[in-house]
Amino acid sequence: MTTPAQPIGRVMLKNARLAFPNLFTPATVNGEGEPRYGASFLIPPDHPQIAEIKKAMQAVAKEKWKDKAPEIYKQLDKTDKLALHDGDNKASYDGFPGCLYIAAAAQKANRPTVLAKDRSPLTESDGVVYAGCYVNASIEFWAQDNKFGKRVNAQLRGVQFDHDGDAFSAGRPADADEFDEVSAGTDADDFG
Repeated sequence: MTTPAQPIGRVMLKNARLAFPNLFTPATVNGEGEPRYGASFLIPPDHPQIAEIKKAMQAVAKEKWKDKAPEIYKQLDKTDKLALHDGDNKASYDGFPGCLYIAAAAQKANRPTVLAKDRSPLTESDGVVYAGCYVNASIEFWAQDNKFGKRVNAQLRGVQFDHDGDAFSAGRPADADEFDEVSAGTDADDFG
């Protein structure tokens, strides 16, 4: 029995830090466009998969633009229209400076799979996946060439929690054990 070939442009990104997760409910960006799912995945510049990511982006470019791909790819790289970006361009956001990032999205009809370490499904109320944690992400690069221009984008297919990290602002919700039990009859005047 042979293993089916992995689709061109698909990468299982390992040990990436999650930023701006929108994994359970589609939303618009700044109130514009169609609601969609998405997240950014931060990786250090020496991440072991950088070459694999670039090779996958080049493969989808070659499939789309054939012989013109090297020239178009070089131009897209120069104008920051590839899916792999320099985090220093978003230096005002937690975790981005000194990193690279991939912003990946999925259409409203294609909610990404969100899994725990043991591959069991997660829901938003589980509170396991949050901005700042580390995840593995299934992403698929694709070449855009339409009225909005040429780009290499990333589609978000799924996310698997890997391990905890320092939460970014507006990150992980509080755990129940952070709170003390409140006994019956506590009076608000105790705080005045």
